Amino acid sequence: MGAAIRAISGAPHAAVLGVGSYRPSLIVSNADLVDAIDSSDEWIQQRSGIKQRRFATPEETVQLMSVAASREALQRSGITAEQIDCVIVATVSHLLQTPAIATAIAYELGTQQAAAFDISAACAGFCHGIALAADMVRGGSAHHVLVIGVERLSDITDLNDRGTAFIFADGAGAAVVGPSETPAIGPVVWGSDGEQFDLIRQREDWRNVVGTSDEPGSGVMPHLTMQGNSVFRWASFAMAKIATQALDRAGVSLDELDVFVPHQANMRIIDAMARSMKLPAHVRIARDIAEQGNTSAASIPLALDRMMVEGDAKPGDTALLVAFGAGLAYAAQVITVP
Repeated sequence: MGAAIRAISGAPHAAVLGVGSYRPSLIVSNADLVDAIDSSDEWIQQRSGIKQRRFATPEETVQLMSVAASREALQRSGITAEQIDCVIVATVSHLLQTPAIATAIAYELGTQQAAAFDISAACAGFCHGIALAADMVRGGSAHHVLVIGVERLSDITDLNDRGTAFIFADGAGAAVVGPSETPAIGPVVWGSDGEQFDLIRQREDWRNVVGTSDEPGSGVMPHLTMQGNSVFRWASFAMAKIATQALDRAGVSLDELDVFVPHQANMRIIDAMARSMKLPAHVRIARDIAEQGNTSAASIPLALDRMMVEGDAKPGDTALLVAFGAGLAYAAQVITVP
């Protein structure tokens, strides 16, 4: 008979203790993009709700943006980097396959050799990270977890593609998850619909960057492509059901909800979800996309942070997070605003 393995347990509950963000310095208006795609500011706003977006400069790397957002989240949570046991980075635009950028971020922040890894769940990545972090805190494998959503989608956006050039943007958001005496992160509702795998995807694979053996590096940079109408139809109604399930699992009614933070994919999708869910008029809805664009994994923390800074999400409020992206991967949970 084998030896008995000691069981461990963590905190009774988990909570988001602090949120931070980093928005790149370069503001790109619709007017800056329309000539290349034979479009107009009016068409872009009507189709997506986007007025402008942020693009990173060469100096604003995935690591720089992540560290800046993380330091803000740590400061607001009252937790030091040395107290972080694990760093989870959700991204699809860290362009090295390995090593994980989380390891470099953990080191720069000054953690004590924290566990660190990247996850790829596209626009749903941050919500996946929050779910993992909450389970770690409750399960005892970590006391404090830093969750980062970060993207430099401008690196993989084709500015001549009329369907995507105006949508994607750059930025980073971070949250510290730690122990709580009361439930403050609800059960996650997550999943994927692989039948829709091709609706949002990287157009070329990485072999195209390498090129041929005769001309190394002569290939084409992979770019994002999306079947916009199909995504709109799927997300507008499928995600409303997922959001409702997350409320039910958390035991929270629509009347008890204060804040709705959906993935900032498209203003029309946000409005369609709100109508489908029959959100009460008092629920404040994140609409960060108008000024920021779609930042994939960074979308939820950027939108939540803006609402907190502007007073639309107050400490103790009940917020519903819901995100979907390539795959089609999705996740939703209810949290208490720190």
